[in-house]
Amino acid sequence: MMPQSRSWKILVFLGAGAVLASAARSARAGTFTVVDGRADNEISEISRLYVDEQLAATIRLDATVPQRAVQVETAAGRVNHTYALCGEITIRTPDGRTETHEVNGGGMLHHPDGRTLNALGTRNFTEFYLADPDDPTVVERQPGRSSICSVPTS
Repeated sequence: MMPQSRSWKILVFLGAGAVLASAARSARAGTFTVVDGRADNEISEISRLYVDEQLAATIRLDATVPQRAVQVETAAGRVNHTYALCGEITIRTPDGRTETHEVNGGGMLHHPDGRTLNALGTRNFTEFYLADPDDPTVVERQPGRSSICSVPTS
C-alpha cells in the first residue's frame, strides 16, 4: 500500500495533466486559406501577407504558377486579426509596355477560421485586399496604405 501523501501527489499530477490537455485543445490556433491568382494582363506578382503584424506567407505568381493557395495559421485564443497585403505586380499595358506597381492594403479579419479568402487588386493594381466571396462581413478593409508594407531594397 502506498503512503497517503504519495497517492495524493499522483492524483494532483494527473489532474493537472488533464487541465493542461484541456486548455491546449481549447487554445488551438485557427487556420484559413488565401487564394491569389494572376490577372490576364499580369506578368508576375510577388505578394507578402502579414497577419497580426507577422509575415504569414509570401506568394509568387508568374506564367508557370498563375494561381496559388496558402494556408495561414492564426494565433491561439483570438478571433479577430489585423492583416496587410504588400507586394509588387508587373503588368503589360495595352500598348505593350511593362509597368511594376507597388500594391499595399490591409484591414481586419473577423472570425476567418476555416474560410477561403481571395486576394484582389483594384485601382490599376495599386490597391490590394482580401475578400470572402461567401460573407463580406469577414473582411473589413481599412482605407489607405498599411504601415507594415515597405518596398524591398534587394
